[in-house]
Amino acid sequence: MNTRIRWEEIEKQILSPFAALSAESKGRIKEEEPCSVRTCFQRDRDRIIHSKSFRRLKYKTQVLLLPEGDHYRTRLTHTLEVSQIARTIARALRLNEDLTEAIALGHDLGHTPFGHMGEKVLDSLAKEHGLGGFHHAVQSLRVVDCIEKEGRGLNLTWEVRMGIIQHSKGQVDVHSGFDLTDPSTLEAWVVRISDSVAYLNHDLDDALRAQIVAFSDIPGSVVCEIGKTHAERINSLIMDIIENSVDSRPTFSPSMLRSIETLRGFLYSSVYRHANAQIEDSRVEHVLTGLFKYRMEKCSDDPQGAVDFISGMTDRFALQLFQDIYVPSPWPKGRSQ
Repeated sequence: MNTRIRWEEIEKQILSPFAALSAESKGRIKEEEPCSVRTCFQRDRDRIIHSKSFRRLKYKTQVLLLPEGDHYRTRLTHTLEVSQIARTIARALRLNEDLTEAIALGHDLGHTPFGHMGEKVLDSLAKEHGLGGFHHAVQSLRVVDCIEKEGRGLNLTWEVRMGIIQHSKGQVDVHSGFDLTDPSTLEAWVVRISDSVAYLNHDLDDALRAQIVAFSDIPGSVVCEIGKTHAERINSLIMDIIENSVDSRPTFSPSMLRSIETLRGFLYSSVYRHANAQIEDSRVEHVLTGLFKYRMEKCSDDPQGAVDFISGMTDRFALQLFQDIYVPSPWPKGRSQ
């Protein structure tokens, strides 16, 4: 018996009856010979980690655009925090930790540069050119299916692919966001919730560090129910999920959901719509619109090709390319006459 088969047998013995078993995966788009060491979900996790799009997350904005400081979150650190939170919950609920981790690590691969403002601009440009819009979850699936490995894709399992496209809640109230009526797997549901747990807390942490808000601005109900520090808040939310989940289905208590909604509302009013962010929004729109226009005109690209190109950019690459294209360069000094 090889290592993979032995581990598949262990999964059957220790996981919840509601967990997704790697031995029962619905498979890949293209059939492959199974690995003798890793389960299919472990293999997917490794493919995502070694992908180019995963490495680029290091230089993609989470909330603060190009922050001057080493401790602010990027799209990569956000992804790692989501992964850790999701793995903790999955383990406690006896769900498949490998599947959960793979979904979490791949959930934002298709995100644009410049955070959600970048997504908003690219959505508008996509609609303008007849594509029907842009959403980073859909693009993340496109990355793993059609863009990575020079167009061959990563050929991930159905469970990971569906988890990636189901992770996003959009800008809705917490109750609606956590209500995934028909999740492909409970592991996908865990990542969906963990994404919110991560961003609500680290965005507040970054806003405090950047002095966009002060601790005294945080609603009292949030401090009392969730906690005073970043660590306390993360722990409170995870423990609440674990204590209130039934049949391995991740669930918050009603009182915690109310506090989370209060925190979300506070972040949208005091952080995401901050005056400085509004100034940067117009600049992001200017840069990405210019790059989209250039790509369409000079590279004879179709709209989807332009969307793929721009959504894959890091913040700094987008700014450098825009400067190379649109900002005049000084002539080098000639010899004295």
